[in-house]
Amino acid sequence: MTQIIQVLLLGLSLGGVYALMSSGMTLIFGVMRIVNLAHSAFIIMAAYITFWLFKLWKVDPIASMIVTIPVMFIVGVVYYRVMFASRADNPRFTDITVLVTFASALVIEGILSYLFTGIYRSTNPIYATRPFLVGPFFMPQSQVYATVISITLILSLWLFLRNTRVGNAIRATMQNRNSAQVVGVNVVWVSMLSFGIGLAMAGAAGSLLSFIFTFFPSKHVAWIGMLMSLVVLGGMGSLIGAMLSSFLLAVVASYVTFYFGPSWAPITFYLALFLILLFRPQGLLGAQKADG
Repeated sequence: MTQIIQVLLLGLSLGGVYALMSSGMTLIFGVMRIVNLAHSAFIIMAAYITFWLFKLWKVDPIASMIVTIPVMFIVGVVYYRVMFASRADNPRFTDITVLVTFASALVIEGILSYLFTGIYRSTNPIYATRPFLVGPFFMPQSQVYATVISITLILSLWLFLRNTRVGNAIRATMQNRNSAQVVGVNVVWVSMLSFGIGLAMAGAAGSLLSFIFTFFPSKHVAWIGMLMSLVVLGGMGSLIGAMLSSFLLAVVASYVTFYFGPSWAPITFYLALFLILLFRPQGLLGAQKADG
């Protein structure tokens, strides 16, 4: 029983990080119907920014979010403006985004490989190797801090979407882009802002990822399938759904790792993706049918 509870705690302590990684991706799809296959590559980019801030100037990875969040926001705004703004009215826009973002992921990987080679990197702040001890149980401080910060950021974004004028415009665009435009919402501006916010969340995730996992330029390939599983399971476009699915699959993957070994853990995410597409394509909290 002690082992079962311990595995549960470890799974929960990773769930928040997964939720932050997937939140930006689900927001981007919900507003613009962009399937951003480059999202994990942008997370790795932010992790490298964090790594070099830590290595060169000893900036704590958590504190480095002050840099990675605005930097990745600007990258997102510019990227959307260049790649998607002129194509948003194309009837095959979603199909186009799959190809464009896949190519972008490969370009980002190539640039990072050229600049930093394929060496495994990670930051090592003092809390990265220290656990919290509660009776017979332990939880890594790094994962606890990352999960608390992740949940705080996601709930802050959710409150922003619910309680601000800009947030209402974003939600209106998510529900029906054409209707939002009819009632006066500048959908181009909202889309550009939303993509920036989505990559800002990726920037925060990259900072947290840097001291929890090792990373290298092509690591994004392993992450993108997992992120797609989380987003689809939660319901594409649902922040709360992404958070729930992240905790659920993180816990399940922890038990799979404990009983069958770490090499089986990724199957958890791909199996969940297969089953949800087969039996409930809209996800746990997604709408039955997406509006145009």
